[in-house]
Amino acid sequence: MFQEFILPNPFLLAADNSSELLPLLRSNPSLASAQDEHGYSLMHAAASYNHLDLLRALVNEFGVDVNLKDEDGDTALFVTETLECAKVLVEELHANFKIRSVEDALTARERIEQEGEFTEVAVYLRIKELESEGGDARPNGITPNGTGPSDTVTSQPPPLVPEGLQVNIGTMNPEEELGEVVDPEFRRRIEELAARDDFQTTEGQERLRDLVTEALRGEVGQSREVRQRTE
Repeated sequence: MFQEFILPNPFLLAADNSSELLPLLRSNPSLASAQDEHGYSLMHAAASYNHLDLLRALVNEFGVDVNLKDEDGDTALFVTETLECAKVLVEELHANFKIRSVEDALTARERIEQEGEFTEVAVYLRIKELESEGGDARPNGITPNGTGPSDTVTSQPPPLVPEGLQVNIGTMNPEEELGEVVDPEFRRRIEELAARDDFQTTEGQERLRDLVTEALRGEVGQSREVRQRTE
């Protein structure tokens, strides 16, 4: 009499970041893209539990779509809770942060803002949105030389920050002490703004744009993330 062989639950293994998961996937590659009855996938589990190496393996080794959606149209970015995970998804694995959920037509950034949690992730995604809009992170699209958009004849978009500066969002210098990823004053002002009734209005979004611009220029708080190049 044959005994039925039952495979371990890959979703539970992913949640625990078990060492058994990758060997299981290598022997059963189709499991890497498997989804449950609600569309929940290993990508969602890895992002939700901040298992970054598992995210990398799923996309790079097993070819899983980084934008794999659940039944609500949510990708792994929608369940991301840390800045580090958001950066891996967007910068390393090229997740599309402009995807809108089928359920409520919100992007990952808008959903996170609505829920009022994980402020660092929302701010980071907002900055990436501004970058993707052609570098218009300055109020009213003013360029470094003070001209408006209509006065600019170059085909290249203006840089996000003045030439000679670099922006490190949430990165740390290994020679410095570990500290807050986001400056406490910046966090406080973002949270106050997000709590306003007019946050989703044009005026509220303009206030957010101005605050992000200050952060990019290193004008918020004392722990600035904009440093002079040493090269």
